[in-house]
Amino acid sequence: MTTKQNLLIELGTEELPPKALKNLSASFTQNIQEELSKAGFEFDSIEAFAAPRRLAVIVKQCEGQQADSEVEKRGPAVSAAFDADGNPTRAAQGWAKGNGIDVADASRLKTDKGEWLLHVAQVKGKALEAVLQDLLQSVLKKLPIPKPMRWGDSSAEFIRPVHTLCVMFGDTVLPVRLFGLDAANVLSGHRFHGERRFTLDHADNYASALKKQYVVANYDERVSTIEKGLLARAKELGLSPDYDQSLLEEISSLVEWPVILDAKFGEEFLDVPKEALIYTMKDDQKYVPLLDHDGQLSSTFLFVSNIESKDPIQVIEGNQKVIRPRLADAKFFFETDKKTTLAKKAERLSTVLFQKDLGTVADKTNRLIAISQSIAASLGVSDTHVSRAAELSKADLLCEMVMEFPSVQGIMGHHYAIHDGESAETALAIEEQYLPRFAGDKLPSSEAGYILSLAEKLDTLVGIFGIGKLPKGDKDPFALRRSAIGILRILVEYKLSLNLVDLVNAVVVIYGNKLSNRDTAEQVNTFLLDRFKPFYQDQGISGDVVSAVMTQKPATAVDFNSRVHAVNQFKALESASDLVAANKRVGNILNKNNVDISALPDIKTNLFEETAETALFEALKAAQSDSERLIANLDYTELLSALSVLKTPLNAFFDDVMIMAEDEKVKANRVALVGKARQLFLSVADVSLLSV
Repeated sequence: MTTKQNLLIELGTEELPPKALKNLSASFTQNIQEELSKAGFEFDSIEAFAAPRRLAVIVKQCEGQQADSEVEKRGPAVSAAFDADGNPTRAAQGWAKGNGIDVADASRLKTDKGEWLLHVAQVKGKALEAVLQDLLQSVLKKLPIPKPMRWGDSSAEFIRPVHTLCVMFGDTVLPVRLFGLDAANVLSGHRFHGERRFTLDHADNYASALKKQYVVANYDERVSTIEKGLLARAKELGLSPDYDQSLLEEISSLVEWPVILDAKFGEEFLDVPKEALIYTMKDDQKYVPLLDHDGQLSSTFLFVSNIESKDPIQVIEGNQKVIRPRLADAKFFFETDKKTTLAKKAERLSTVLFQKDLGTVADKTNRLIAISQSIAASLGVSDTHVSRAAELSKADLLCEMVMEFPSVQGIMGHHYAIHDGESAETALAIEEQYLPRFAGDKLPSSEAGYILSLAEKLDTLVGIFGIGKLPKGDKDPFALRRSAIGILRILVEYKLSLNLVDLVNAVVVIYGNKLSNRDTAEQVNTFLLDRFKPFYQDQGISGDVVSAVMTQKPATAVDFNSRVHAVNQFKALESASDLVAANKRVGNILNKNNVDISALPDIKTNLFEETAETALFEALKAAQSDSERLIANLDYTELLSALSVLKTPLNAFFDDVMIMAEDEKVKANRVALVGKARQLFLSVADVSLLSV
């Protein structure tokens, strides 16, 4: 088996978990790629296939045999391989016999540490069929399957029962046995439209043969087909489909032969807030809601069927029957919830536990009121709407609608607040307290909304840190990293000059004696500063820029942001590399001479001996003259631009001036002079940390 052919590997299974299918396929493909490469089999590329009842790859133009290789087998040292008469010792003879040669046939390996016997063995490459069994077993062991299952009387385990195993190299079935099955050139067609089992003639024909059996095996192709179909049908209806990538992928993981159909539900359900209806349509039924030009929900919706029916009306009516009771439940919950106000519901929040060490949701509500009022006071704005919003912020937790559809928390609070006659500002803030909900999500749009959102996130952050439950590794059950990023985004994008340390300390005080961790404030502040790296990484700003700014611990996120963007622009300047090098050099000089940069003496011009000293001094005076104004205005970009002119006088100073002069006064004056330059840069960031 020496020629190149396409290698097909398919596991035919029962329906795989839709939310796991994409990752399972990616892992399966990557593991096969890694194992083949490790085993020395060359191939052109690898194509993944994943559908509800199959997991497969085609390895394009895979070598049928490993290349021959040479293996060096070192023997005993020459000094131990022969006796005084030059005859081979037993050690040498045993080594030679083990390698199938005579001692006389051995080569010599000379190194700095001595000379050894050496045999260069010619190892013939193994055929693909000889290694594939062990290779695939290794692949399967590495798949992310948290709960494998058994089926029948077999001891085999997988995420779902495996019924067919197809392993073909071109038109040849390779001898592999997995899950109690011998590999064969047999596949399963579509459960309803295709043959239960059919024969595949060649690995090259895998995808086309399955299409004849009503199976689109390529995952990405199904996603694309579904999306194009949704957009086309929605356009015909004059509406817009409401979906995201995760819904598309989940639908694709449920169907082998996607067919787009539209159906309707009763107009009377449109009285229910659209968010609840959309939630149940997407999450429970995997339907695609349709919106009109004003963003209002239509009673027409799309769904993706796995059947190309000769009588699609039957399929449509079946789905309409399925959705009706779910929407009826939503309508019932909505009408029931409106019978009592949010204020009445809030009175019962003392019966709901927030966290056993941090008290009830009523306790959290009281803290949110206090934190919101504190933030409003710091910003110098009225707290009327935000205080009321904080008071009612968690009341919808006791609503039937939220208990049934948890993701509409806050959204339903908004609707019920309007129904109760609360102000529009208060109602909107109740919804916006949870924004941003995920990376890239929109921010609160109102003043009361972003204040309450800050309060909500700070309360959780300080509280959970305060009882010692810090995020560890990839475990973050309270989504504290997401909360921290949300805080930074709000502060930066709304240019809120709130002192981070003061914000956290105020919340710690509000918590009082509930916090057992004495280092809460310090740990939360460090945690917030650490979140700046991923925050800016998403903007394409490298970690060294953030580290350079972090050394100065700016008091506000707005200040931090201004410095980061200024340093990022500075890093791109032609003069940056020289100035970074100069800062590193000056830093080393100050450290070696134990000079406190925050207490540099005044420069004495009468001690200047070189023209370069005067030139640097004058350049520093010019740069420093406007630095206080620029720093006060957070105009760090202009400040670093002004400091960039120091490149020439600094280079000249280092070239022409002996800093470590014999006269201690002259030496100290020169150290202070370059220290002043370093001091100016540090008013923005420690640029010596930049990689340029």
